[in-house]
Amino acid sequence: MSTATAPRTGALADLTPGTWTVDPTHSTIGFTARHLMITKVRGTFTDFDGVVTVADEPLESSVVANVRLASVATGNADRDAHLRTADFFDTDTNAEMTLRSTAIREDGGDYVLVGDLTIAGQTHPVEFALDFDGVTVDPFGNTKAGFEASTEINRSDWGLSFNMALETGGVLVSEKIRIDLDIQLVRS
Repeated sequence: MSTATAPRTGALADLTPGTWTVDPTHSTIGFTARHLMITKVRGTFTDFDGVVTVADEPLESSVVANVRLASVATGNADRDAHLRTADFFDTDTNAEMTLRSTAIREDGGDYVLVGDLTIAGQTHPVEFALDFDGVTVDPFGNTKAGFEASTEINRSDWGLSFNMALETGGVLVSEKIRIDLDIQLVRS
């Protein structure tokens, strides 16, 4: 007989105050960019960590997440190598991207995570649409929580401005990048 309980969806108040850490084996940090303005290229980062400190008042909670940029993976080794160069992430100089929350707010029954995103030494505010997927206990007795979050950024705001003009108009790589997070937390 399994000791797991069914996931509960609901309010952030379902989270027990304290420290929760990102479970990287059950989480994904993904991004989408347009290539040649006609197709989407999707990628992930495979090396990351994060801590969520849940406050007694959940909207006063905080998030700190770090992503090792060299872990970029798009399914194409040549493209991944190019993304690691000074044309994009310059991972020899800029090893990590960091998100630090500055606020969490309710917005018509939904949530918004507001934070400072630092890439290549430049920090700019971002807002993620945040979905809380609930809390459950896994078969091993660990309390887990699930979140999804998404935002769209303009990569040139962080100095990631490499591009090439196309003869037919447009550019090689879109300025707008969609970031999608599927995060499973474990109660520490």
